Amino acid sequence: MSNWAAGGQSSLSLLGLANVYLHYRGPQHTFDMSGDLVYGLLKPGKARMRKNDDRLELNARYGRQFTEKLSYTAQMNLKTQLTPTKSLEKLDSLLSRFFAPAYVLASLGIEYKPSEDFSLFLSPATGKFTIVADRGLADAGAFGVQGARLDTAGVRVRGTGERFREELGAYLNARYRRGLGQNIVYQTRLELFSNYFHNPQNVDVNWENAINFKVNKLISANITTNLVYDDDILVPIDRNEDGIPDDRGRRIQFKEALGIGLMYKF
Repeated sequence: MSNWAAGGQSSLSLLGLANVYLHYRGPQHTFDMSGDLVYGLLKPGKARMRKNDDRLELNARYGRQFTEKLSYTAQMNLKTQLTPTKSLEKLDSLLSRFFAPAYVLASLGIEYKPSEDFSLFLSPATGKFTIVADRGLADAGAFGVQGARLDTAGVRVRGTGERFREELGAYLNARYRRGLGQNIVYQTRLELFSNYFHNPQNVDVNWENAINFKVNKLISANITTNLVYDDDILVPIDRNEDGIPDDRGRRIQFKEALGIGLMYKF
């Protein structure tokens, strides 16, 4: 904006998404691998450029059919990010970085897949592993790991925080895909995890939705939402509503994005 009487603030944003996948279909055996990368930058006005999205996810799945629609399935999932995230209020305050955290799910179960557009995977034996590779975040007990122990003065003893947390529980993964019209596709994925040995009633939720519009061979648009709830993760809370977080607590996390851009598929 330049000399704009109505007011406002100039801004620049850029978002990149990459999806890579490999599928094998045999008479009895199936194998799938996929990788998703999302990275976004935002520069509001004269403020410094900062990140507004950062996600790396890798998936691998093997299935052996024992009926037309059912198969024994083993799968592994990894979620993390690429670059460090710092607090907007304190630039030297690290919130997260590569493998801090990283979440790994390893599951054995049965998949019901009546069509290519719908699948339901249920695992009674799933290991969920949380990795916090950064020593400072581990000592602070971030992302559900055990924080550093306290000395007699109540001060955290540096280097005593856990960097790894393991959980055993039940896992459900449901996927659905449907065309809503010409060149419009809706996709959704719901993941639920319950820890057998620690508050099993507090189910971890990850629900992703996407509506993709194909304008032509190169131009596309999409709307995405992501809802997350994890009872072990404490997020910043502004209790006195002064614009500065002053506490931490359990909350539903939600993200929405609308994008119009270039797409290349090969």
